[in-house]
Amino acid sequence: VQLQASGGGSVQAGTSLRLSCAASASGGTVSIIAAGWFRQAPGKEREFVVGISWSGFRTYYADSVKGRFTISRDNAKNTLYLQMNSLKPEDTAVYYCAAALRAATPNLQLPSEYDYWGQGTLVTVSS
Repeated sequence: VQLQASGGGSVQAGTSLRLSCAASASGGTVSIIAAGWFRQAPGKEREFVVGISWSGFRTYYADSVKGRFTISRDNAKNTLYLQMNSLKPEDTAVYYCAAALRAATPNLQLPSEYDYWGQGTLVTVSS
């Protein structure tokens, strides 16, 4: 399974960006249980941003992004999205998408629950 993240860039505080993460597999079929976004700022550890069950029944947001970020997925396209509004300089980080394919009910907040990771896309927010 490959995850391809895109959509990062350099923006001003208060503006918006939408990240995408396309999942693909050599066999053609991708059975995702859950997916999420994590981020890593310079000099800091990777942190959880938001996760979603692929059914859409469960979502969980980090407090720091609640009300500003929205996660969604397109099952037909096997694509995960992250709509980021009202961006702040502290949102500056490399954003990684991740997919869980094994655990029946993965803990969305834990990196260890995810089996595949994208390469990361850089988001820079200037004040």
